[in-house]
Amino acid sequence: MNEIKLIDEHIFGQGTHGDALLFDAMLILNPGLSEQVMWQKKAHATVRQYGQKKLKAEIEAVHRQLFNDPVHQSFRQRILNWFIK
Repeated sequence: MNEIKLIDEHIFGQGTHGDALLFDAMLILNPGLSEQVMWQKKAHATVRQYGQKKLKAEIEAVHRQLFNDPVHQSFRQRILNWFIK
């Protein structure tokens, strides 16, 4: 099995109990593997952070369009009326 896939299964707890035990043994036998796990965790965190920033930017763009574009004035007013009541 591919080492990246094994590390991912370990990080995300996707393998069986036996797989987890086998991976723990691999960590003991291969000291460099723990460093690879650390770097893979950092890579996943970077991708997740990028995705969150991209989603936030898309949401802000939609917000700007809906609440600033005169074409959407009636929609904007209906939304604001929900909060005025």
